Amino acid sequence: MRDGVRELYLDGTFASRYEPGRDITGSVWDALAAGITALPRRRRRSVLVLGLGGGSAARVARALAPRAKIVGVEIDPSVVRLARRWFDLDALGIEVVVDDARAYLESCRRRFDAVLEDVFIGTGREAVKPEWLPQPGLAWASRCLARRGILASNALDEAPAVVAAMGRLFSNVVRIEVDDYDNRIFVGWSRALTGRELRRAVAATPVLAPTLRCLSFRSLR
Repeated sequence: MRDGVRELYLDGTFASRYEPGRDITGSVWDALAAGITALPRRRRRSVLVLGLGGGSAARVARALAPRAKIVGVEIDPSVVRLARRWFDLDALGIEVVVDDARAYLESCRRRFDAVLEDVFIGTGREAVKPEWLPQPGLAWASRCLARRGILASNALDEAPAVVAAMGRLFSNVVRIEVDDYDNRIFVGWSRALTGRELRRAVAATPVLAPTLRCLSFRSLR
């Protein structure tokens, strides 16, 4: 804990950030949830977070979709215990599923308006996607989407492979970069969506507007 800010590191990897009394992180998890702003409010009914961690992305999603059913999948029960103790996870009112994200997707019969994929394995700077991501994992995730739903994926060195996978699944893909982070967020949608339009949607959303200054958006398709 530093200056009241709580940070979760898993095997040297920065996994979550939480400042009590604040919904946003000013970083990667805001960008991961940013695609929700492009959805009409009536279409923000359900969100799936793969790789829940301390709940950073889920907290932003809750602020953007207060009435949504949010499901968070986390493989490590000790992480869930830490999130409940130090990151006020239970206050978010989400359904927590302790399971492998792959197993959850393979058996998923539910449909979500947004799926936020934040799954990594490995330690520190060696953190990578598991072998089933981006393919076929993102295809599995897309099958969990409701009609005209949004899929967002957090990527590091595997960014080119994520772009290729997203391009096969969606007619529109936007990349979001975050100042001072190597992460790239890719947002896929079957409806028309440009980087400029997503930036406008974020700017018009009071929850995320403070983070806008450290985000950049680019249309890839």
